[in-house]
Amino acid sequence: MLSMLDHVSAARPEYWIIMAVCWLVSITLVVAALIDGYKLKVPNRLTFPMVVSAWITSAICFGWAGLVWSLLGTAVGLGLLLPAYAIGGMGAGDVKLLAGVGAWVGVTNTLWAFVVSVFVGAAIALGMVIYRRRWRHHQSQFLGILSEILIVRDPSQLAAMAAERKSSMMLLPYGIPIAIGSIAYFTWWGMLI
Repeated sequence: MLSMLDHVSAARPEYWIIMAVCWLVSITLVVAALIDGYKLKVPNRLTFPMVVSAWITSAICFGWAGLVWSLLGTAVGLGLLLPAYAIGGMGAGDVKLLAGVGAWVGVTNTLWAFVVSVFVGAAIALGMVIYRRRWRHHQSQFLGILSEILIVRDPSQLAAMAAERKSSMMLLPYGIPIAIGSIAYFTWWGMLI
């Protein structure tokens, strides 16, 4: 397996900085996943410090270029999940959590961590549906939501419709797939080991 750190010698400080950042982000993600799994909410007291500390650290260590790099990562993290939040399909804490990942690891790593997280989330959701043995119910809900998105197209109206059906929905605390997917991505590319 080719590691992201293969081009950086272990004797160089950059090697240990990348590794330390990925460990810090991973620990934060585990805490967020545990809270989200328990409370169905990722708290601001976790996400805001995650984002702001990344901006400050990037600016201190790398100047304006580092701050811009961190801000772009934040924007990508927000942008990837904001559409789902806008239509009521996800909580704001999940969006801010991925923004925090982006603030620390940048655009490319955030994109790939997100892709892995989508597959993890789909697998968990499928597992939840199979476990509850209500395939037809969830299939009809999924098709109904999909048709609403294609027909209604107004995010505020879609969010209101999602809020109405929330009590009958199977909820997936998306902080868990974000944590598993991001940590799996970091591990695969040798950013943790």
